[in-house]
Amino acid sequence: MTSVNAHTQDSMCNPSPSSQQPIDGSPQNMSADEIPTPIESNQMNCTGESEETLTLGRKRSLTSVVWNHFKREKIDDKWKAICNFCNKKLGGDTKNGTKHLHDHFKICPLRKTRDIRQSFFMPKTDSLGTYTFNEEVVRKEMASMIILHEYPLNMVEHFGFRRFVASLQPLCKVVSRNTVKSDIMKICDFEKDKIMKAFDKNSSKFAITTDMWTANNQKKGYMAITAHFIDESWKLQSRLVRFIYVPCPHTSAVICDALVDCLMDWNLDHKLSTLTLDNCSTNDALINDILRKLDKKAFWLDGSLLHMRCCAHILNLIVRDGLDVIGNGIGRIRSSVAFWVATPKRCEKFKETVFQIKVQCSRNLILDCKTRWNSTYKMLDVAICYKDVFNRLKRREPLYTSVPTEEDWENAKDICAKLKLFNNVTELFSGTEYPTANLYFPKICEIRLALRRWINSEKPTIVDMTTKMLEKFEKYWSQINGIMGVATVLDPRYKLKLLHYYFPLLYSSEDAKKEIERIKEICVDLVNEYSVKFRASGGIGGSFQYVESSVTNPDEVDSMSNYDKFVASETEHETFKTELDTYLEERVLPRNVNVEFDILSWWKNSLKYPILQMVARDVLAIPISTVAFESAFSTSGRFVSPHRSRLHHDTLEALMCSQDWLWAASKGIQFNLCIYVLCF
Repeated sequence: MTSVNAHTQDSMCNPSPSSQQPIDGSPQNMSADEIPTPIESNQMNCTGESEETLTLGRKRSLTSVVWNHFKREKIDDKWKAICNFCNKKLGGDTKNGTKHLHDHFKICPLRKTRDIRQSFFMPKTDSLGTYTFNEEVVRKEMASMIILHEYPLNMVEHFGFRRFVASLQPLCKVVSRNTVKSDIMKICDFEKDKIMKAFDKNSSKFAITTDMWTANNQKKGYMAITAHFIDESWKLQSRLVRFIYVPCPHTSAVICDALVDCLMDWNLDHKLSTLTLDNCSTNDALINDILRKLDKKAFWLDGSLLHMRCCAHILNLIVRDGLDVIGNGIGRIRSSVAFWVATPKRCEKFKETVFQIKVQCSRNLILDCKTRWNSTYKMLDVAICYKDVFNRLKRREPLYTSVPTEEDWENAKDICAKLKLFNNVTELFSGTEYPTANLYFPKICEIRLALRRWINSEKPTIVDMTTKMLEKFEKYWSQINGIMGVATVLDPRYKLKLLHYYFPLLYSSEDAKKEIERIKEICVDLVNEYSVKFRASGGIGGSFQYVESSVTNPDEVDSMSNYDKFVASETEHETFKTELDTYLEERVLPRNVNVEFDILSWWKNSLKYPILQMVARDVLAIPISTVAFESAFSTSGRFVSPHRSRLHHDTLEALMCSQDWLWAASKGIQFNLCIYVLCF
């Protein structure tokens, strides 16, 4: 009997390897310093402690390695397992098992060393976590990738792409081209519904711009319609709402029908502030058609401020007309640049000559694109630096015959100095991340005054160029757009002061007074129009209103109600200053060229002008250009990429709109947006 007991105790102190249960079924899930050695296990189980702390039930030992991190105690007649790190008490009875102890060990917040071999770095949260393969998420991300980067839809059927995906995740089943197309349409519908709801909640007006695109190989015309607005947090936003196929002929009636349908579908017809269009006779007729189809009362001042001309397009026309006058001189410089960038050998020879005469310029020659005038400006700017190099090379290269004359170089210097002003203003007008309406008037005046100086040049070529520019300038800007004058007044750095400074320089003294009064009248009319809406929405602004009490019990009637009636009747006969009067009487803010002025933040915090604040929010959202920076310098139009130009126009619209919406979300340009998971 003694030998049996000895054998039993010996087996308890030296358990067989098969009886030891590793954490998670395998010791691999513990770090090296946490896996007990056999000696440590023997010492842990054979320390001479009482039988009840070392055995369970029929004297079965605590064999799991997880007990290295827990101590077992009896508390209130119940066995508890107490964590050695955080002292948390868990069930320690034999019937509880050890799975819950393993689970706690993995997530214990006070454990210093963790097993990271089964964890992954999660990019979205920048933390370690577990990963579960989800085919629906993969499909959504694949469709989003194709949308964002303009990949062809059939890339999912490419052999190399399928091998690449299989190497990343063998369980991933790559779908077909048609399935990807279906997924893209679902993303578009989901995003569209989300943005339409956000538009409905937004209380400000929307400024609309339209821009024509061309599918180069099919010669199809598309109209991009973009909505610009300032959201509830006073951030400037823009969203592409439609990318419509417009069948020929592109008459004002056809374009009007497409545009009105879009406004009605998106419920923007009663929230429209302005419509910014290119400068052509078709668009002039388009405005008249829209005013006939939609309710004029929904527009500012019955639609008199609806039409906005694209300033970037006007600048482009002005510069192109000016450059055409001096085309011969620019042509010789263009031919010289084209000759020396034609072959690698000529490029090397040109660089050797630059090194020989030690020209302090490291820029490469640029050959311009005739439809992009800013590229002409950049070409001339670089070529002027290498004037001496061109003159030296004409003596070394007999094939180089189109050499610019000294007069050509002088004209090029003058042209570059003048085109720099147009280049800077066009870049400013084409911005999409900041308000541009308040920048319109001072920059246009700057150009007008510059043209007046250039017309007095002693060089006939410059005079001819400036004369052509002035003709185009006067054609489009003989009268300052009223709403742009309002935007200038709403800039606290300018107000009416800027008009009083510039108008006498642009007009005669009598005409200047008339123009200033015209702009001020528009400001007053807008403020009055918004005051009615403000009072109707429950605001106080403008005048005192007595509200009749709804209390019916005579004992509960406010004892001061008669006083309120008295004040209301007196106020009707008093003259009071409007918000606009108070705003204009205050001093203008000092200009600081070293600090960028955030006009939206200023108006967001101007709570003492609630009505003007509403006006500013709608006016400052108006873009003065229909195109972004890269397209502002071109006369060749905008083109659909080759991978998309052959698609059906419904699929193309889904791709173009979704791309705009997803990029806005990825850059954090969001308003009332939420994280979503599509169900495919």
